[in-house]
Amino acid sequence: MVTSVELEVLKQLSFRLGTDITRTQGAGGNVSLKRDGMMWVKASGTWLAHALERDIMVPVETKPLLEAIAARDERAEKATDFIVDALNHSNLRPSIETSFHALIRQPVVAHFHCVNTIARCVIENSEAEIAALLAAYVPELSWTLIPYCRPGIPLAQEIAKVVDRKPDILVLQNHGIIIAGQSVDEVDDRIEKVTAALATSRRQPSKADQPWLKRAAEGSGYRLPDDPQIHDLAMDAAGVAFALGGTLYPDHIIFLGRTIGIINDTIPIEALLKDSGSSGQPEPKLVVAPGKGVLLLRDLTAGGETMARCLAEVVTRIPEGAQISYLSGEQEAELSNWEAEQYRQALDRETARL
Repeated sequence: MVTSVELEVLKQLSFRLGTDITRTQGAGGNVSLKRDGMMWVKASGTWLAHALERDIMVPVETKPLLEAIAARDERAEKATDFIVDALNHSNLRPSIETSFHALIRQPVVAHFHCVNTIARCVIENSEAEIAALLAAYVPELSWTLIPYCRPGIPLAQEIAKVVDRKPDILVLQNHGIIIAGQSVDEVDDRIEKVTAALATSRRQPSKADQPWLKRAAEGSGYRLPDDPQIHDLAMDAAGVAFALGGTLYPDHIIFLGRTIGIINDTIPIEALLKDSGSSGQPEPKLVVAPGKGVLLLRDLTAGGETMARCLAEVVTRIPEGAQISYLSGEQEAELSNWEAEQYRQALDRETARL
């Protein structure tokens, strides 16, 4: 049985992960702790950063969930049928990634969207470099690379192929990282070591042209970001190219959409929106003015804004000239039309009103 002390330690780890923008952004990432047939896992759409102030954990029975996964029962995707209702005081539903938490053999699992890991694993043929870094800095830990799959059951089924080997680290291509262990303290220690091993340098571009941006946004439905570091996305030429090249990871498309708008001295916001409207596209939530800065849709939520910061953190870490493996159009579409992510978006909007 999971004790209240263990849960408290897990919440502390969740808070630390959730308040580090280089590791977790908004509602991204999840943690779990399982013992004696029960697993506590982060609720879908909640923020790890809120772990100490809100009830964000959901109890789930693991045995029937594992049976459902093995039987390819569609109920395994949401895992709501396996909630221990008497203990689910939040009345939330478990993370869409609950299935892989149940499959992984170790009792404690932390999954997060480490920007250094993402910046490395979106590069084509990056496995050898990642392997060399982990071998050099954490030789005592085993690891494996998981090819990109949609979060949820497709990802869980891919992870199921390796769980018998009990890897300590799973690097998820175009997604993030999973670190597992026997205790919360062990996982906490491993997180520090592994993220240090995969750390990469970040380019520090010049400051945004705020007067230009204010003039560009005047009278429109757009605003300057509250977080000034988001502008780094537009102030780094290589980063702009990487961002405009396609979707790098799932949470970008969930919270910011499939299109990034571009404006400059000759293409104002009005022209961008006219072009979007004529092509039947929604207003872009994120607009880049190369060499000037970034504008965000005025009603973009805090979750959306933190994803814009995530993008800036990732693309300024990718080496200039790197060949990138982007999500395909089909992979983008399956994320855009996925009910589980529409649920997360609804919770994000609800959180923004609190």
